[in-house]
Amino acid sequence: PGTDHAGIATQNVVERKLASEGKSRHDFSRAAFLAKVWEWKEAHGSTIIRQLKRLGCACDWPRERFTMDDGYSEAVREIFIRLYEQGLIYRGNYIINWCPRCATALSDEEAPHVETDGYLYHIRYPLKNSPQYLIVATTRPETMLGDTAVAVNPQDERYRAFIGKTVVLPLVGREIPVIADAFVDPKFGTGAVKVTPAHDPNDYGMGKRHNLPFITIFHPDGRCNEHAGEYAGQDRFEAREAVIEDLRESRLLEKIEPHHHAVGHCYRCHSVVEPYLSKQWFVKMKPLSLPAIEAVKNGSIRFHPERWTKVYLNWMENIQDWCISRQIWWGHRLPVYYCQDCLPPDGAAGDLSRQGIIVGRDKPAACPQCGSPRIVQDDDVLDTWFSSWLWPFATFGWPFANLPAPAAAARQADLEYFYPTATLVTAPEIIFFWVARMIMAGLHFQGKIPFRDVYIHGTVRDETGKKMSKSLGNIIDPLEIIDDFGADALRFSIISLTAMGQDVFLSKEKFEFGRNFANKIWNAARFIMLKVPAAAFQAALPRPETLPRAERWIVSRFSSTLEKINEALQKYRFNEAAGLLYDFVWHEFCDRYIELAKSSAALTVTHTVLAVLLERILRIAHPFMPFLTEELWLKVNPQGGFLLQAGWPAPPDGYIDLPTEERMQFLWDVVTAIRTLRCENNIKPRQEVEISIFADDPRKNTILSEDAAYVRNLARVSSAAILGRRQPPEQCVSSIAAGCEIFLHSAGAIDPAAEIKKLDEQIALAEKEICRKETLLAKDGFVAKAPAAVVEKERSSLAALRDEVRKLRAARELFE
Repeated sequence: PGTDHAGIATQNVVERKLASEGKSRHDFSRAAFLAKVWEWKEAHGSTIIRQLKRLGCACDWPRERFTMDDGYSEAVREIFIRLYEQGLIYRGNYIINWCPRCATALSDEEAPHVETDGYLYHIRYPLKNSPQYLIVATTRPETMLGDTAVAVNPQDERYRAFIGKTVVLPLVGREIPVIADAFVDPKFGTGAVKVTPAHDPNDYGMGKRHNLPFITIFHPDGRCNEHAGEYAGQDRFEAREAVIEDLRESRLLEKIEPHHHAVGHCYRCHSVVEPYLSKQWFVKMKPLSLPAIEAVKNGSIRFHPERWTKVYLNWMENIQDWCISRQIWWGHRLPVYYCQDCLPPDGAAGDLSRQGIIVGRDKPAACPQCGSPRIVQDDDVLDTWFSSWLWPFATFGWPFANLPAPAAAARQADLEYFYPTATLVTAPEIIFFWVARMIMAGLHFQGKIPFRDVYIHGTVRDETGKKMSKSLGNIIDPLEIIDDFGADALRFSIISLTAMGQDVFLSKEKFEFGRNFANKIWNAARFIMLKVPAAAFQAALPRPETLPRAERWIVSRFSSTLEKINEALQKYRFNEAAGLLYDFVWHEFCDRYIELAKSSAALTVTHTVLAVLLERILRIAHPFMPFLTEELWLKVNPQGGFLLQAGWPAPPDGYIDLPTEERMQFLWDVVTAIRTLRCENNIKPRQEVEISIFADDPRKNTILSEDAAYVRNLARVSSAAILGRRQPPEQCVSSIAAGCEIFLHSAGAIDPAAEIKKLDEQIALAEKEICRKETLLAKDGFVAKAPAAVVEKERSSLAALRDEVRKLRAARELFE
């Protein structure tokens, strides 16, 4: 378990706090500012850990790690040095995503594009010494101040005569060439585009290909610099409005039209990012990605749901180099030092020279090349994810270099035991940030995949479908839910609500479901512990052939359910497993079997089955509801150690009895129909009544005769007469279920007029459905074109409805 240092986010929090005091980080030395960040971390950094503990996460808490622990930081430095030595880390001057608000570079994954309603500005670029002009379309008119060319597609007939000519940059007066480049899309805008190599990644490529000047017009905070001329000092968006107005006054603005496009935003502060030419540190990702792609393609690593495999592979196969340097103070400072006497002045964009650069574990006393003592460390820190991608193995103390030999051996043994792990559970938005990079780092530095399965869960949303976030104020604090409902209720409710890979829509009321289930288990366990002798909890389950029918049924149902739960868990269908557990415990074990057990004639066997099944239910429920089950386990099995360390139960071999399950299900259907009749006719639960049952099938009559006691006990009836022929009592209400006609003797208990009204309504509904089906089957087109199985199903349904109406009419006659 552990946490990362969340470089940009954490620094932003501390800087906001300083701003509220009228200060900024620049009012402090770097060391003093970092001391304040550490103070904040000590005060608030354990919040997530406290939440995880209260949620019941079974982590190895003594091994808790933080990505800026001394040992972990050593691993981060080691990885940087090794990649640098392997030629996979380099320093270069490239277009990167720059956040003016956070004042740092971002990786592509940290600058997601958001669909935005903007504008396309059509600007006239006059040809030198000519009344003609080219019309250029752009979404960012302020960047024209840094234009060094206009580009057209060489195949575009409209502009062939302009290639090689010179235009005068509006508002600036700089002469720039018209170039031909196949990258230009003739269908975008006017087919002529401005080229700003220092402020657009596509233009950067054209600038390199055509050897154009690179002019940066913004300061890091988004204000225009001296290269922006009279707009210097203005914010980039303020400059946009000024440029548009000046173009309009100069009659160089052709038109403005609405334009929907995707704009990069900072993933932390949500500011619009600025494509920016900057000298940064990068990791070459292509060599690292190839083994990670193969690991997923050959099935060594599997995504659940499987659809995320395509998302992962698409990103990996089109991966770009990773910008890993950040212009902030909180984080792992680059282990990079510069000799101020050897370092050349900034060269051309993309200069990969290593001259004057020293990468090492410690600051050198002198330059190894020239001996100069004028050595300075790079001010930048590493992207937080550069430390997080090492988590599967760095948490164990890798690379063990500074550990005593015995400790290093022990840590190495731990790493070999726990690496690779089985399953990573995470969110879709960090597949690229974290999942893919952990796979690459694990394969490159450990020679093995870090995990075998990746389970991608959905997003938690509120009832309206909005993603929960602090900024929207629609979050549900898990600690408040735990206080109100309990951790087990929170866990079971969310698991039950969340289908694999689907988003979950939450409200506080939905946690009542889990709380009610927790209460059901608690009350059932307390009842069993009160009634069952302690010795029963140590007894073995009797062989199936020796069990009475009710016990044979419940053990068979437990075995069948456990097999389905195991299958669901293996396929990561957690909500399905929770639903199976809920249905078995609530409806079959509690509502049916415990009720039958109260009147059992074979108490010793019944007590053993109750005890054994309760013990196994607690084992199965433990991953879903750890606190409740652990508490009960220690009560029913005080000498057995913690439930957390107990084994997962296997389905009892040879106990699945499908004929008995079918037989008992038939009885439950009859009992349910009787209970429904009682409820519909407002008969009190403790009021015993008489019933008569008639079934066309002699086998069902036999079952009802043999198991009448089960029906009497569960339906609370004083007598249950099994009729050999249809002979309803003079006064009764009836129901049809499981192929049986059930008559509840109503003399003195039911209002005949009300019952006639109810039966008339049921008859009317059934006849309406009969009419619909008869009309459908009368259509030649339906019978001729529909599959034979569908036609036969409709005919069978029609026959069943006619039979139901016949029985309902017969029941009505009893009240006339």
